[in-house]
Amino acid sequence: MEVMKRFFSLVLAGIIGGAFTFGLMQLTQDNEKTRSPAPYYARQTNYLNAAPVNTAPFDFTEAARRSTQAVVHISAKESKEKAANRAPQNDPFRFFFGDDFGGFPFGNPGPRQGTGSGVIYIDNGYIITNNHVVEFADELEVTLYDNRKFKAEVVGTYPKTDLAVIKIEANNLPTLEIADSDEAQVGEWVLAVGNPLNLTSTVTAGIISAKGRDINIIEGADAIESFIQTDAAVNPGNSGGALVDAQGRLLGINTAISTQTGFFEGYSFAIPSNIVTKIADDIIEYGSYQRAYLGVGIAPLDDAYAHKLGLNFSQGVVVESIEDGGSAQYAGVLPKDVIIAANGRAIKSIPELQETVSQAKVGDQIDLIVYREGKNLEVPVVLRSK
Repeated sequence: MEVMKRFFSLVLAGIIGGAFTFGLMQLTQDNEKTRSPAPYYARQTNYLNAAPVNTAPFDFTEAARRSTQAVVHISAKESKEKAANRAPQNDPFRFFFGDDFGGFPFGNPGPRQGTGSGVIYIDNGYIITNNHVVEFADELEVTLYDNRKFKAEVVGTYPKTDLAVIKIEANNLPTLEIADSDEAQVGEWVLAVGNPLNLTSTVTAGIISAKGRDINIIEGADAIESFIQTDAAVNPGNSGGALVDAQGRLLGINTAISTQTGFFEGYSFAIPSNIVTKIADDIIEYGSYQRAYLGVGIAPLDDAYAHKLGLNFSQGVVVESIEDGGSAQYAGVLPKDVIIAANGRAIKSIPELQETVSQAKVGDQIDLIVYREGKNLEVPVVLRSK
């Protein structure tokens, strides 16, 4: 009897609990009906390059070890005799040395001196640096990574790209593998290696923030500027040093910074390795750069110019004029042709075209794609010297 009472008590409790729960659910539903419906947001998402991104940080130790051994410190001095024969002048690269050379105000005919960097190119003593590091000097001293010091001589220079090759009497020196600068990508990690502010063998890291950059720092209409822009810190003394990729391969020669103070303010610029090696090889072999010319006057294509020409695209290089007897004239290039590709590479700007042509030799053929009267035409051009 006692067992039956307990059983009925449990059943009654279950019925009461269920009724309470059912009533609570009904009340909740009634309250929900009186509320404003929650807004529904439609979202359409496009994921570009949706493959997983490798977020693991690079280890730069091996790249830094290799590159620091191949980067040298350069001390450049001007003799009193040379200074006496020099007229005061404005140097667009003065931020790499400052406005005071050896106690003499900038532009004063007194002897100048400064420091910079260089990259060992060939193991028998050929070193690449910037022209502005050595152009004023007739006394050069190179200090290697192991602190050995050597007198150096200028082999040749090409101011239109701000490059120079110097030579020391040494053998079995460490060198760097050369990277293909055309293959370098925006966003890629890089290291700047040099001797900023006389702090020898300094390495800084950043990414490539742009390619084919023209900053109008080299004078002359035929200057070649197609810099790799990075945010790796570069300061006075880095000039002529190495820009290397994450594998420690030479990607460029650090040359300039964007600055109003003379010191790093966020962006630095390097001459691409594909330009560097062509010019350096010519200087070593011939004593000077054997430059090939396309023989055209050009202008950048932008939206306004495209509208004027009735074009439905706004990237490329417009041929403004043809040099009489030049490479382009012989090939049949015409004024108002728009160059959109060269040797299979899309051409969107003047620096990209200059970079492509600068890598070719006199006598080489460069294959242009030009837009003319609604058609893309292939125009092979055999390059001539000026």
